[in-house]
Amino acid sequence: MSAWLITGGAGYIGAHVVVALKDAGMSPVVIDDLSHGLAHRVPEDVPLVQARIQDRRALSQAIDDYSITGVVHLAALKAAGESVDLPLEYYAENVGGMLDLLSVMKEKDVRNLVYSSSAAVYGTPATNPVAEDAALIPENPYGETKVVGEWLARDAGIAWNLSWVGLRYFNVAGAGADSLGDNSVNNLIPMVFVALDAGHRPQIFGDDYPTLDGTCIRDYIHVVDLAEAHVAAAARCEGGNAADVFNVGRGVGSSVREVMDVISSVTGADVGAEVAPRRPGDPPATFAATDSIRDEMGWNASRDLEDMVSSAWRAHTLER
Repeated sequence: MSAWLITGGAGYIGAHVVVALKDAGMSPVVIDDLSHGLAHRVPEDVPLVQARIQDRRALSQAIDDYSITGVVHLAALKAAGESVDLPLEYYAENVGGMLDLLSVMKEKDVRNLVYSSSAAVYGTPATNPVAEDAALIPENPYGETKVVGEWLARDAGIAWNLSWVGLRYFNVAGAGADSLGDNSVNNLIPMVFVALDAGHRPQIFGDDYPTLDGTCIRDYIHVVDLAEAHVAAAARCEGGNAADVFNVGRGVGSSVREVMDVISSVTGADVGAEVAPRRPGDPPATFAATDSIRDEMGWNASRDLEDMVSSAWRAHTLER
């Protein structure tokens, strides 16, 4: 049974990846400093090492103790807006952490890596759907760090035969269990839930974009579909000599107003969103071309926006 170390495995996405790997017959081990992750998200039969990935000694010890054969690297700072104000912190955590991880992997001869990248690497794409060979023009330090992470994985693959797959996430939503909801204050759906709880009107940032209803269009992917993509990526790495980057989305664009309408339908509450000024750097539309991941790894998203909102709402009502 292959053993995979999940960095950031107590986080929202990481916890779902742990479950998916277990279900696929792999043996996950979590390393997380719990600065954002929650220990209760990690199943009782999955080892949890509480440490930062910059702690090379702890990382090395975990690889030895659990005979690790691959790493799913999710641990990172990820708020694009915050990264503009804290660029040094983002480079230190995301790029510095990747350097520490790869250094220990090389030392321990661990040659399989699934890397958590982001659609932020594209910035504002020239065309949609955006494919993996599009220009990488990130518009904030967060996106820049994800590009550098891809470069590091690529160069390690060339230098010492690291077998790696990078997954460029689009907008992740939903919950695979009521105890695994998204508690981020930066993602649209939980932000709306929090506003509704407080009796506030959630905000739509701009309604004058060149889209059908004037609001931004994004590609929303269910977190369970995303977790299953990690299983496919891990298997591809274990096949040897992988060096690939894939979009992970549904290939379908949903506008902010459409998301609000689904939330109203699921919750039975009139969202009553109010329009606020545009936010700098928000592209009018971004959604994924998903042909490559389907053709190369046999993966397709199977859950729709209503699945995402309804599962997220159940988790939210349980946790509040």
